Amino acid sequence: MTDWRAVFVGFLVITALGIVGLTFPVVGQLAAGLVGGFVAGYLAGGGLARGFWHGLLAGAFGGIVGGLLIALVVGIAGWAGGPVGGVITGIAGIGIFVTAVLVSFVMAVESAIAGALGGALE
Repeated sequence: MTDWRAVFVGFLVITALGIVGLTFPVVGQLAAGLVGGFVAGYLAGGGLARGFWHGLLAGAFGGIVGGLLIALVVGIAGWAGGPVGGVITGIAGIGIFVTAVLVSFVMAVESAIAGALGGALE
């Protein structure tokens, strides 16, 4: 059974460290996924598989929500360009969201591995 509290706390850690990690573009995001996945796995406990699952969920939610927010900001910013600008940035926002979903899968795997480690330590 999924411990949603552990997933949510891991997601919050990923989000907070991801925002701070923007100062170090690649390393900051990787560290955020690792730490958040570890926290989710540690809080869920129960061994490697349980930690893996909770880290995977926390990482996936972190990537998808982050991508959705970036796509939304790009889409809203396009309204300043009128109808044509709105369409162009709307399409760009969709592209950014699709890319962010793909990146979230990578982040989810990374978080899952760290979650497995956290679950094993608990």
